Amino acid sequence: MEPESRRTKMTESPDILIDKIRALPADRVAEVEDFVDFITQRERDRGLVRAATAASATAFARVWNSADDDVYDRI
Repeated sequence: MEPESRRTKMTESPDILIDKIRALPADRVAEVEDFVDFITQRERDRGLVRAATAASATAFARVWNSADDDVYDRI
């Protein structure tokens, strides 16, 4: 099954995923939980990177948009 269609299937019915998780042995449920925690943390990290990038854009624009920097733009 293609990843995209798998994603679509899961978003259409989260109950199916929950039922599958409930059917797993306890040690596998722990693995799923670890993976969900990993994905959640990765999304938070990406959000922080996006926020930091947006917050620094103005400061960097002053540096990058200078006559001194124009020399490097032509390289």
